[in-house]
Amino acid sequence: MSYQALYRVWRPQRFDEIVGQQVITKTLKNALITDQISHAYLFSGPRGTGKTSTAKILAKAVNCEHLKDGEPCNECATCVAINQGSLNDVIEIDAASNNGVEEIRNIRDKAKYAPTEASYKVYIIDEVHMLSTGAFNALLKTLEEPPAHVIFILATTEPHKIPATILSRLQRFDFRRISAADIAAQMKKILESKQVQFDERAVKIIAKSAEGGMRDALSILDQALSYDSQQLTYESALQVTGSVARDELQRYFEAVVAGDVSTGLQVVTATLAAGKDASQFIEDLVDYCQSLLLYQQDEALVSADELGLLGDHFQQIAGSLAKHRIYRFVEIMNEVQQQLRFTYHPDLYLDILTVRLSDEQEEQAAPTAPESASAYQQLEQQVAQLQQQLQALEQRPTSAAPALAQAQSDQPVSKRTVPNNPKAPKPDVNGIFGILDAATKADLEQYRSNWGALLQLLSVTQRAVLHVARPVAASEAGVVIAFDYGFLYQKAGSDEQLMTALEQGLEQLLGRIPQVYFVPKEEWPTLRQEYLQQHPRGGKINDKETSSVAEPQAEQPVAKSDPTEEPKSVRKAKELFGDELVNVEND
Repeated sequence: MSYQALYRVWRPQRFDEIVGQQVITKTLKNALITDQISHAYLFSGPRGTGKTSTAKILAKAVNCEHLKDGEPCNECATCVAINQGSLNDVIEIDAASNNGVEEIRNIRDKAKYAPTEASYKVYIIDEVHMLSTGAFNALLKTLEEPPAHVIFILATTEPHKIPATILSRLQRFDFRRISAADIAAQMKKILESKQVQFDERAVKIIAKSAEGGMRDALSILDQALSYDSQQLTYESALQVTGSVARDELQRYFEAVVAGDVSTGLQVVTATLAAGKDASQFIEDLVDYCQSLLLYQQDEALVSADELGLLGDHFQQIAGSLAKHRIYRFVEIMNEVQQQLRFTYHPDLYLDILTVRLSDEQEEQAAPTAPESASAYQQLEQQVAQLQQQLQALEQRPTSAAPALAQAQSDQPVSKRTVPNNPKAPKPDVNGIFGILDAATKADLEQYRSNWGALLQLLSVTQRAVLHVARPVAASEAGVVIAFDYGFLYQKAGSDEQLMTALEQGLEQLLGRIPQVYFVPKEEWPTLRQEYLQQHPRGGKINDKETSSVAEPQAEQPVAKSDPTEEPKSVRKAKELFGDELVNVEND
């Protein structure tokens, strides 16, 4: 097979070719230049962000015969052999399929021997979190006292599953999601080198659909070029990603805002006839609502490039539509999105969505004129007819909805989907649980006391995003920040400049760079309760979420008791979240 996928052909061969991880690559290059190479590294982060590629480049750099400015030459015999995968001194291991004690013991025994061709023997262990407890114990001694000629590079997407005894012996580098702008720039570079004509809008759609992963973006681009090898068009990008054209979204949105049910239903029919996914249609609508809210909050939050993709009437809609109506639209879309999972008739639910959104407009403006009253009655009749059709479908014996609903309810809490903005990235549950493992009330108070000073160090636009956010849990290693609004949580999670500014501000105030995790405020109580249930010392604790400034609870008569007699689970919860946020109820 002669053809290779784009993500393989364009795998980075130098540190400067790694996209979106400049801090990490600069640190590694400086370590190579000053000859301060560590014996063990941990590369952690989401998929497709460059962990394995960086590991291979580091393996080349430490063994390169003509290293220049921290970059491998890719021309010497050692570099060429590593690129071809034929150098015996660079060993790549997939921990997902080699996770037993015997495999690690084999590595430990062979690590004692000097390299045969290169200067260092480098072990790259991918998905290292899959190792068993016994395998980690077998690896521990080698990491603690490694031979001088051995370097370990561990890569994982779930660093919280690695024992603390292992983590303490590694230099850790956290790879971040790559911004859509960086992904788009890299795709343009690839398309220009292949001499393929492309539409700027198509590149932006693919970059946004990749959700921070360069490998995912190149896979989608590969599929789009297979669909049309001569050029990358806006239509082909929409077809491959399943997205809906912005002009159609704008037309639909204008229709439901104006209460024009007929036009809205026509857009839905045309969208489904074109093969678009109903769930993706709703996600695109929510994304459009998010852009409206961001633009209303601060016009600078929506770039000029994004405005070009949102339609000619976007600014007019944003200026005329009240925020509370957009909030209500998103709530209705979320409800229908959840219901779509249990039906084989998505067209019916999109029709219901259209009528409900249009009906929301009528509810806000109470009709008094005869014409308005008549239109309102017509909408009520349409809703009643659609509800009757829905009930008839649900009563059919072949319907899979009850079974699916029961299966969903039988899943453990950690596996259920928390209703939220379907387009927003999910919180890093594993990272948040890692913070809660060592969280204390003292650390949380430290972050809260410095929160105002931190906001003053940010730009006006960055403060606009964080003005309704606050720390809710913290440890020595990092902090969890909750956002009152989901659209601001999504904006912050995808803003690399904001994350960098936060880290710099916290380093200035606290003297260290902590890990920062974002979470929507409505999901925080669920995640916190889930952690307490899964924790070995967790108990039946009823957490009550308070306002941004916790109010003292009213004093109530209680029987005198020895404070030391509190259950361990209660003491642990108070250590994590503070006395004012924990309410204990007797069964």
